[in-house]
Amino acid sequence: MAPRDEKYKPASKNAIQVRTDSHFEHTHDFTSQMTRLKQKKKTVVKRTKRGVSWKFTLDLTHPVEDGILDSANFETFLKERVKVNGKTGNLANVIEIARLKNKINVTSQKQFSKRYLKYLTKKYLKKNNLRDWLRVVASDKETYELRYFQISQEEEESDNDE
Repeated sequence: MAPRDEKYKPASKNAIQVRTDSHFEHTHDFTSQMTRLKQKKKTVVKRTKRGVSWKFTLDLTHPVEDGILDSANFETFLKERVKVNGKTGNLANVIEIARLKNKINVTSQKQFSKRYLKYLTKKYLKKNNLRDWLRVVASDKETYELRYFQISQEEEESDNDE
């Protein structure tokens, strides 16, 4: 009986044996499957003559055209708030923030998170009481876009009826 138990012993702690017809036929190891799922997505990296750079774009077209948001004010907010090596206002030559009409381009020589850019954008919207009207949506791997919340006509009509 002992040799048979060793034969059907799980390969690791996280392995589960599937029992069919009073015999253990399959052993599944879920740790290897989970590591494949947890692999990080590749970040958007551009190689230039100076080295590696990360480039992201914030599209502010709709709110700026409607006069709700000032792109120059938002650009200065980003320049003041972006942290490099744990310090704000320490952009130097590492991070460039440039505004072209209704778009803001952020280019970094050090690793820079797109998620951090979204966080700062949300912080700006909250500060200017625009968070209830606008949301930050990723339109592609390198771009965030500010869009209005979609309010359905049905909800407005039901509110008017009451």
